[in-house]
Amino acid sequence: MATASLSAKARSTSGKGAARSLRRDGRLPAIIYGHAREPLSLSVAEREFERLLEKHNAENTVIELSIDGSMSRTLIREIQRHPVKRNVLHVDFQELVAGERVVVRIPIVLTGTAEGVRNSGGILSQILQELEVRVDPLHMPSKIEVDVTDVSIGHSIHVSEITTIPEGVEVIDEPDSTVCIVAAPKVEEEPPPAGVVPEAPAEPELIRKPKEGEEEGETEET
Repeated sequence: MATASLSAKARSTSGKGAARSLRRDGRLPAIIYGHAREPLSLSVAEREFERLLEKHNAENTVIELSIDGSMSRTLIREIQRHPVKRNVLHVDFQELVAGERVVVRIPIVLTGTAEGVRNSGGILSQILQELEVRVDPLHMPSKIEVDVTDVSIGHSIHVSEITTIPEGVEVIDEPDSTVCIVAAPKVEEEPPPAGVVPEAPAEPELIRKPKEGEEEGETEET
């Protein structure tokens, strides 16, 4: 389980004007909610939050959020960004309760070199990047490793075939969803030898039923 720490401050103001004022001061508007608490408006330091995102996967890292000296274990549930500039505008945190399982997406990491790639020049494609699971945050894995060593040309691995799911982790994705596949290499058509001009395609023969009074082989004058 990956964890990170972040400081926050409770705030009483809300609305677009208050949010713009926070951002001018280098802080981001945020909110924390959960099964056992009322939603609380917060602000976090923008630079501190950006550094956290550089080092951790936001979706499956437990954030130990210090709110005015009181610590809450949380998950980041939503990050709102500017549609053009892509800077963070708002953050939603969900407080975690002991024994209460949550739904998260865990990165899938492929390990090994597929037999079809190693011996046949195939191309390995990862179709599913993350696995959606339900899990107790205290036992949340930071990644799910899938060994592709034995995958040959034309074969694939499905969710139901992953053998590395830790105990207590419930997979939500469909069992027949494809995780990865090894495809045959593309065969490029060789160009003609230098100096050889490829033959032009033959003109199609026009076949037309003669009109009444017209001999076969004659054409109508225009």
